[in-house]
Order: sequence, then structure tokens, then C-alpha cells
Amino acid sequence: MPRPIIFGQIENVEEGHLFANRKDMMPSSFHRNWGQGIDGNALSGAAAVVLSAGYEDDEDHGKLIVYTGAGGRDDSGKHIADQSWDNPGNAGLLVSMDQGLPVRVIRGHQHKSQFSPTTGYSYAGLYSVERAWEETGKSGFRVCRFRLVYSGHGEETEQLDGVNLKPSKKTSERREATTLRIVRDTKIARDIKALYSYECQVCGITIKTKKGLYAEGAHIKPLGRPHNGYDSTDNMLCLCPNHHVMFDKGSFAIDERFNLIGELSGVVNVHAKHDIDLDNLEYHRKSHGF
Repeated sequence: MPRPIIFGQIENVEEGHLFANRKDMMPSSFHRNWGQGIDGNALSGAAAVVLSAGYEDDEDHGKLIVYTGAGGRDDSGKHIADQSWDNPGNAGLLVSMDQGLPVRVIRGHQHKSQFSPTTGYSYAGLYSVERAWEETGKSGFRVCRFRLVYSGHGEETEQLDGVNLKPSKKTSERREATTLRIVRDTKIARDIKALYSYECQVCGITIKTKKGLYAEGAHIKPLGRPHNGYDSTDNMLCLCPNHHVMFDKGSFAIDERFNLIGELSGVVNVHAKHDIDLDNLEYHRKSHGF
């Protein structure tokens, strides 16, 4: 019987735990794939990743990791082809992002980072897959990229082997965690939403609440590493929550004439006073493979 895929904390494995080698991770299902960096699949999601100097595009900032997906390398480890979202590991990380599943991060001694152990493999804790996109890597080939953000130690365990869940009635324990965050200029978002009278630029819907109207300011080129977009009205759209999520996840994009492409069709409503930076729209298209 194959080992079950388990999300979240593994019993008796605390953050900072040091494994002597990859084989030691397998019996508990901490990381079930000896020779692969991602433990997961397109059906269930990805439960764990290993940082082990496999890809030169990885960025490790501690609580924030920009992780390079799997694929595109030959047997010697040389990058020779574009990566694909159809790769089981990459597809698994997309599922974990969409479903909010926690991902265990392990750093190997070969991983070039101040946070890596000198020997073996250390458990860095649980991370959330906040965003996914594609770009041209240092080797000149397209790579799948994932922004992983530290989310704490975690207590829940979910085992997928069919559908078997292990609920816990234990009283919740509060723990402190440090996160990296870009401070958004809320006035800029308010200005854009007011310009459109809180109507989504894609569907034209205005959400009425008990206290007024609701819409969201969606950045075209994301803020923060590694995108480094800026907080400005020409890098922002007024969207409903559904289309904000779809835009961020690359379900659709917008061409230079403001036509919708991908899962949606039609034309984006652009107010005469709203000057949108076309370079940012191009960045978004390339990031999501359009």
C-alpha cells in the first residue's frame, strides 16, 4: 500500500527537527518522495517541499520563499526545457493554493541559505501557497514559481487516502508568528473604487452591504517580492471578489486593448480618467502564460 499523503503537522515532528537524510522522512509520510522536491499530485494537492539547491531560481528570505516548481531538467540536473503546470508537483501546489492547504517546508544542507542546516534536512514549519505564476528563469527557460509565506506551526492533520480526516477537539492554542507584509495605500484603492462607483470593471456588479457598497482594489502587478509592483491607480483595477480571485490566479487576463482573454470574454470597462499601465497588463499575461 502506498503511504498516505498527510497535510499539516506530523505527529512527533516539531519545527526545527533535523532529519539525517531524505529516507528518514518517508516512514511517517513527512515527505514521501525520495527523489523529488515536491510531495503531492494534481488530485490531492502538495503536502511538502524540499529546498535543496535543485533550482537556481529559488529565493529564500526566511518567512517568505519564492519556490521554483518541478520539471525541465535532465538527469544531470541541467535545465533544458520549459516547466509545465501539468507536472504533478506543480499542479499539486496549485491545488494547495486554491484550497488553502498547508505545505511543510524542508531545507536541505545543500540549499544555499543562511537558514539551512550544515548537515541533513531541517523542518522549517508550515507555509501557505499565496501566489503562483510563470516567468523566464536564469537558464532562459520558463519556470513555474510559487510564493510561500510562513503560517506557523499548526496543529491540524488531514490524511488523504480516500477521504479520512483526523479532527481534533483540543482547545486552540495561540502562538505568535512573524509575517512580512506590504502596507497598502488604502486611499488609492478607495479612489479607484469611487471612480467606478464600486462596480466591477469585468462584470459590472455592485455589491450592496448593510453599510453601503463593496468592491476590491486589485493590483495588476503584485506588490512585494519578487514582482515589486507599485501601489498606484495605474496598477489597480476595481473588481468584485470573484473576479479579483480569478485575476490573481490567472484564470483570465487583459490584452492591450482591454479585451478579456482566458476563461472570460468581453471587454473591461475602463473609465476615461483611469490611466492603466499597459506594461503591467503585459507582466500579468506573461506571469500566467498568456
